[in-house]
Amino acid sequence: MQWETVIGLEVHVQLATQSKIFSGASTAFGAEPNTQACAIDLGLPGVLPVLNEGAVAMAVQFGLAINAEIPETSLFERKNYFYPDLPKGYQTSQMAQPIVGKGEVEILLDDDSRKRVRIHHAHLEEDAGKSLHEDFHGMTGVDLNRAGTPLLEIVSEPDMRSAREAVAYIRALHAIVTYLGISDGNMAEGSMRCDVNVSVRPKGQETFGTRAEIKNVNSFRFVERAIEFEVERQIELLEDGGKVVQETRLYDPDLDETRSMRTKEEANDYRYFPCPDLLPVMLDEAYIEHQRATLPELPSEKRDRFENTLGLSAYDAGVLSSTRPMAEYFEAVLAVCGDAKQAANWVQGELSAHLNRENIDIGNSPVTPEQLGELISRVLDDTINGKAAKQVFAALWNNEGTSADEIIDARGLKQVTDTGAIEAMIDQVIAESPVQVAQYREADEAKRGKMIGYFVGQVMKASRGTANPQQVNGLLKQKLDQA
Repeated sequence: MQWETVIGLEVHVQLATQSKIFSGASTAFGAEPNTQACAIDLGLPGVLPVLNEGAVAMAVQFGLAINAEIPETSLFERKNYFYPDLPKGYQTSQMAQPIVGKGEVEILLDDDSRKRVRIHHAHLEEDAGKSLHEDFHGMTGVDLNRAGTPLLEIVSEPDMRSAREAVAYIRALHAIVTYLGISDGNMAEGSMRCDVNVSVRPKGQETFGTRAEIKNVNSFRFVERAIEFEVERQIELLEDGGKVVQETRLYDPDLDETRSMRTKEEANDYRYFPCPDLLPVMLDEAYIEHQRATLPELPSEKRDRFENTLGLSAYDAGVLSSTRPMAEYFEAVLAVCGDAKQAANWVQGELSAHLNRENIDIGNSPVTPEQLGELISRVLDDTINGKAAKQVFAALWNNEGTSADEIIDARGLKQVTDTGAIEAMIDQVIAESPVQVAQYREADEAKRGKMIGYFVGQVMKASRGTANPQQVNGLLKQKLDQA
């Protein structure tokens, strides 16, 4: 039987406010346990929450970025459950009337095709604390620093049909929230976490299969692996005559498997009811338009501009617009050198290789975009050749000079373009290589094309890599082809 995978995602994005959603406590990461939870976060008697307007603004900005409906009124409710890291016994969230309505996100697939994933809604809520199971000798510790941290939960429709599509969707969301500046998107620190709903059904069947929810997956790679494992598990279960149980599962990256956590709850299990301590959130058109005016150029818009205006390939445009720091670096390089393709090649090639090798973010690159733009300009105006350019880049990376021009002059890397000087070197190489010259002239045209590399190498060696390779190739062929 042929099976079809059906995937929907609930993505929790920590909003980049300085204080929590209903209190003035700090949201800074890495503080000592239980030092950033105040009386409001703990729900102590006599305290009242006050909504953080910054969280509202960020939610609206996200809604506008995905062309979603922004309702005039949204409500907060209490989601009731008992867990050690939820000191109030309930989570303040939204259900019936969320702050962001239906929208959509465009994703770019591996074959450069595009697909739209529908967003059902996005709602604001407070985070719970964190249970810690390590170093407590069989007991569980509770850190309430995260309690009350503002989250935007983005709920998709079940529109994705593969693990790769799901990862592309999460990457698209990551790009949107980081472009907007409403979250740092740091999955390792919990700023973005995914609940993955997975089911399978026979191909051609319209009704959905029974789904399992995989909770709190915190990396792109783990999302892909968790889905692939879960799909295989469900298909094997069904083909063996079993039934998939609706449940919540956890993904174990060490064992690369999902395992059962608890039976899946329904909404009525949480006994939602309107929060008596918070008024409805009322948004007028002027407020929404004010937030719209703050939006930057979004990833999809930037990608289209890179492709359609700058003439980059769909792949290059997608990579360069994938993160805001990458896009800004590329555009700063382009502003100096004026050649989009060369700027793209260098940013994705030499620069990215160095960044990846030393695990450095592009925002902390030792080579500034202005330095790289100047270096590319020197290649374009034939001051240096490609080989010398890599030497200059390495020197800039190691802080062995302040500019490409300074390094070129100091190291004598300026390209030799004087035809007479190049011809003299070629004549010397030919005179010193009688055997190779004879073999070249006896060979047919196809073999000559490969054999000429030897002579090019000798000339470049004689020039210490500074001869113009194009001129060397042209002049060499002329002289070697003379009988």
